[in-house]
Amino acid sequence: MASSIRDSGNERYLIFLLLVIVSACSTLRPDADGPKTDQFRLRSLVKSDMNQVMEVNVREARSYLQSLMEKLYKRNPRELVKSPHPDAGENINRIISRTSNWNFEELDGIYGAEAIELSLSPGYRGDRVFCYVVGLMSMVMASYRYKTEFFLYDSIDSQALYNSARNIELAVWKLSHARDHQGEPLVYSNSLPGEIENLSYERLFGKLIALQDTMALVLAGKNNRMIRKVIQRMATAVFLPIP
Repeated sequence: MASSIRDSGNERYLIFLLLVIVSACSTLRPDADGPKTDQFRLRSLVKSDMNQVMEVNVREARSYLQSLMEKLYKRNPRELVKSPHPDAGENINRIISRTSNWNFEELDGIYGAEAIELSLSPGYRGDRVFCYVVGLMSMVMASYRYKTEFFLYDSIDSQALYNSARNIELAVWKLSHARDHQGEPLVYSNSLPGEIENLSYERLFGKLIALQDTMALVLAGKNNRMIRKVIQRMATAVFLPIP
């Protein structure tokens, strides 16, 4: 018994020591002529394979949302006119450069599901694209506990990932059905009747939903946990909490 306690204590000490080394090394600037690849880093010593999979997933999710925002601005240039930062690249970077702290002045600190609802409200006069993607990005990042890098001591809730996938489905439905008083889409995405077929938005959303669902299933299996599945009618569905 005493031996197992000592072993556990030694293990914790070694992990702590590795973290100290990683922290110290991260402050060093690499030689300009040194390797530019990521073949080996001390950080990998305190990462599991699952940690690295989660990093790839969150990176891909953020990339999909960046691509979505670029496409939405091209389809809805009128939204940039409403923005205090009327440059698509600047607005995209304002979101992509963050993993948390969604306190954007023009949104009065609104994010997550509330931002998605606001972006598709008929009376909203701000940049709907920016508001909509802030809602999606903050929701996805919440499911990863606002992290882009993961270590052995990190844990992600599979239920949070599952709920975020259902919320994205609902956000897609709301985007395609939100109309103004004249019956025109509040935000244009997939092609309308009479236009050349364009399902690229649908494909991007599909990839994002599949990514979140797959990660939820993998983590649930690894941690031997059940996911509480929810079936809702889109017309009456509500956004699920991210635990």
